[in-house]
Amino acid sequence: MTRIVRFADDTETVRTGVADDTGAIRAFAGAPLVAELLRLPAAELRALVEETAAGPVAVDERDVLLLPPLDGLMELWAAGVTYERSREARVEESTEQSVYERIYDAERPELFFKAQPWRVVTDGEPIAVRNDSELNVPEPELALVLNRHGETVGYLVADDVSSRSIEGENPLYLPQAKIYAGSAAVSSGIVPAWEVAAPDALDIAMVVWRDGEAVYRGAASTAAFHRTPRGLVDHLWRSQPFPDGAVLSTGTGIVPALDFTLSAGDMVEISIDGVGTLRNPVRAGQAELDWLVEAISHPLTRRAHRSHCSPG
Repeated sequence: MTRIVRFADDTETVRTGVADDTGAIRAFAGAPLVAELLRLPAAELRALVEETAAGPVAVDERDVLLLPPLDGLMELWAAGVTYERSREARVEESTEQSVYERIYDAERPELFFKAQPWRVVTDGEPIAVRNDSELNVPEPELALVLNRHGETVGYLVADDVSSRSIEGENPLYLPQAKIYAGSAAVSSGIVPAWEVAAPDALDIAMVVWRDGEAVYRGAASTAAFHRTPRGLVDHLWRSQPFPDGAVLSTGTGIVPALDFTLSAGDMVEISIDGVGTLRNPVRAGQAELDWLVEAISHPLTRRAHRSHCSPG
């Protein structure tokens, strides 16, 4: 399995490349942004990735810092209520239950903006829960990497961290429940779409570790997806351009019961077969993610906030 990665060396030079299972990275010629790669049609991108993968090794993953694979004018969006379990959970938590019952079968899906590239964290970096929320959960999701033409060219593991109490109080609070510092995490490598044989039958698993114990385990499959990914993309592309492409997180089929909430110190581990694993420690409050501002200009700032995140 190969992965398209974005990485910084010790001089804070940021490049993109193709990583293999051994950790060897072969750099794209000309140091393009991921965003520039997503300006290419799918066939041209595949040819470039395969050509680069056959070239000389530039660096090893252990000698550089892998960065979130979003940059330029890319945007991270997300979909909601795309699995039956998600509908059940939204109805259970909400004071406006009919909203979620109707959207599940409606022709138009729920789509919402999630994050700009600089706000996204990746494997080993902290996610956060809001100080003004009593009930917070991770939401493990398969994310589509889309080029400017709306073609799915890759996949990521995503965590759409959310406040259930804020959204449950009023659906109009959804932006506050979904969009805040530490609410968006994705895996560090884009798995090319042509390497994933059956994206409609991928097993998804999540474990939340606390003080060495697994306090929550959940599993789902993209086979239970209520909508087609193509339908989500078509709606997202209907009324606006994405000149540098986008990442679309497709919704979750794993939602803990209302007696569970994330706590500072937890570690969330999400795995999707054939796509990868995403591990993030949990922090409390905005101040824990203020370093993201400095990381815009100094990507190695991320190194000080990254942990090994071994399970338990």
